[in-house]
Amino acid sequence: MSAALSSQLAIAETVAALRAIVRGYRKAGETVALVPTMGALHDGHLQLVREGRKSADRVIATIFVNPTQFGPNEDFARYPRDQEGDLAKLASAGASAVFLPSVAMMYPPGFATTVTVSGVSEGLCGAFRPGHFAGVATVVTKLLLQALPDVALFGEKDYQQLQVIKRFARDLDIPVEIRGVPTIREADGLALSSRNAYLMPAERAVAPRLHALLDEIAEKLRAGQGAAPLLEAGTDNLRAAGFGPVQYLAFVDAETLVPLDRAERPGRLLVAAYLGKTRLIDNIPVAPSGA
Repeated sequence: MSAALSSQLAIAETVAALRAIVRGYRKAGETVALVPTMGALHDGHLQLVREGRKSADRVIATIFVNPTQFGPNEDFARYPRDQEGDLAKLASAGASAVFLPSVAMMYPPGFATTVTVSGVSEGLCGAFRPGHFAGVATVVTKLLLQALPDVALFGEKDYQQLQVIKRFARDLDIPVEIRGVPTIREADGLALSSRNAYLMPAERAVAPRLHALLDEIAEKLRAGQGAAPLLEAGTDNLRAAGFGPVQYLAFVDAETLVPLDRAERPGRLLVAAYLGKTRLIDNIPVAPSGA
């Protein structure tokens, strides 16, 4: 990272240092947006920073690969890391500060508290990744309380995660606005994800089919068709295209994530499927039919 960029970016590695930075902003009468990330930043993350700049005077990003949200057979050790590149990207996108906590600092010896959210965390990804959302909820609760920003921004690509965070922030009276930011996509429709780097060239050519299928199903739902046969045919379509296993293809209420049969109220169409060894997720909104 160049000296010019690094000089723009305050870096905190402890909670005390983070809070000192926030106090300085508050003393100057400035508002604060928080953008939690696990690093390996792409333009989807940087869009969160850019949206944060529209929402607040200062944007603080966090980079922490959180071990508690990875299952025993998941890719914690394999998860891409590029701290120097990430810092340069954050500075260029307009972040004012970055919080870089260690695992030992976030989970010191004797740490014994977990935040669990029932309901919205239990189906979809929660059914296939036991403990994942408890790990997410716990670390995000800590980050929100450590920084106490005015607003925190999260990508809609991880839609179930966004609803989990909104739920616990509301339930626990955490005084932070939780805001979702629409998914950023490649030109061919593939949702940006750090895990896209795992795709082999032939897999990358097939991957956009995931989003294309969601669009096709959403159009039929908006036309009044029932969800069940569309989801069954869509799952078969994905398998025929080379995806598998298909963990879920679901149409749910946009807030509660309860399954819907028809587009009678705002809904969300979500999918999770493997392509080779890479797990891909995507989702799109579905407006009520006739709206």
